[in-house]
Amino acid sequence: MDNEEIQNSNHIEEILENELFSKIWLSPRLVFKYLNEKKIDKYITLLLILGGIVRTFDRASLKNMGDDMSLISVILLCVILGGLFGWLTFYIYAALLSWTGKWLKGQGDTNSLLRMVAYALIPSILSLVLLIPQIALYGISVFQSNLDVQGSGMISYLIYYVTLVLEFILGVWTIVLFVVGLSEVQKLSIGKSILNMVLPGLIILGPIFLIAFIYRILT
Repeated sequence: MDNEEIQNSNHIEEILENELFSKIWLSPRLVFKYLNEKKIDKYITLLLILGGIVRTFDRASLKNMGDDMSLISVILLCVILGGLFGWLTFYIYAALLSWTGKWLKGQGDTNSLLRMVAYALIPSILSLVLLIPQIALYGISVFQSNLDVQGSGMISYLIYYVTLVLEFILGVWTIVLFVVGLSEVQKLSIGKSILNMVLPGLIILGPIFLIAFIYRILT
C-alpha cells in the first residue's frame, strides 16, 4: 500500500470515528465493518442502557401499566429498571446470536455482536424523543388501555399518529441495521442473517410453546 492509499484509509477512519452516529444511517455496512475491525467500544454502555429504557417503555405501553400506576411511577420504573437491567437482555441475545450463528457457519463472538447490537439500536433510541409529545398531550393515558385519541382534538390526533408513524419507521430501520450488522460481523448472507436474528427467539419460545401444547393435550 503506498502513502496515498494509507492517507486515504486514515482519512476514512477519522471520518467514521467522528461521525459514527450519522454515517450508520446510510452507510451501515461501512460503519459495522469499522466497528468490528477496530473493536470500537465507545458509547456501547450508554447505548445499551438507553436501549433498555426504550424496551421497558414499550413493555409499559403494551402491558397498560398506567392502569395501576401514576405517570411518574411508570417513568421512574422504565428509566431505573430499563437502565439497570435492560442491557442484560441484549447481552443474552448477543450470546445466543453467537451460538446460533455457528450453526450457519457464521463468525463473531458475544462481544463483537454486543457491539453491533448497541449501535443497531440507535434508531430505536431516537424514538424516546417522540415519546415526549405523546406524554405532553395525553399524560398517563399513553400507558393506559383506555387512551382516547380522537376525543382530544384534530391537532393532537395528528401529532399522535405522526409520532406513531415515525416510531414505526425507526423500528423498521433498527431491524435493517440488525440484519446488515449481523451480515457484516458474522460474514453471513442477508438471508442467513435474517434467519439468525430470529433463531434465539425460537430457541427460547419453542420449548415454552411445546410444554404448553403438551399440557393442553394431557389436561
